[in-house]
Amino acid sequence: MINASIISFVLDKIQHLAPGLVYVLVAFLVFGEAALFVGFVIPGETSVIVAGFVASQGRVNIVMLCVLVVIAAIVGDSVGYAIGSRFGHKMFTLPLIRSKRASLERALETLQRRGPTYVFLGRFTAFLRAVMPGLAGMSKMHYQRFLIANALGGLVWGIGFTLLGYYAGNALTKIEKQASWIGIIVLILVVAAFITAHLLKKRRESAEGF
Repeated sequence: MINASIISFVLDKIQHLAPGLVYVLVAFLVFGEAALFVGFVIPGETSVIVAGFVASQGRVNIVMLCVLVVIAAIVGDSVGYAIGSRFGHKMFTLPLIRSKRASLERALETLQRRGPTYVFLGRFTAFLRAVMPGLAGMSKMHYQRFLIANALGGLVWGIGFTLLGYYAGNALTKIEKQASWIGIIVLILVVAAFITAHLLKKRRESAEGF
């Protein structure tokens, strides 16, 4: 689950950046999620959704953003795979993931059973997205099999979450434009309901008194 305070923080920072820096920051966060374990601090999907929201305001190009996110995801995971393949279980000694060793070992066991399917599905879970490439490298999974599953996951995840932020931003804009009218309508309905209830009460009291 994405923490709302994290989204608010990232949104505030990204909204004040120049368009070029938005691309750079989002690409770095997505790339670094598995390659540098940035995902343990800020989930990549948070920055992707926020960037999609910024794109809905016309500040960055949504197509270019989608392409950039997908490429950064695939390349970053490939770097994570290489790190896992080279350094293996030394990853478990890193301060960021040492406390999660039990979870990592369970994930590694599942990866060895399910292979590429688990790589693909892992893309959609924050914890697994950060560690799955390294675990795949540790398990000595053939890189071509990893790359195919990783690319498919990166494509679906990257485009999906970018468009989620984009369309959510458009919907929010429409709601903001219509908010005043909605408020007036609601106010009229409330007043009408109050008047109707008042008249019915007076009528009932008159009937009982008569």
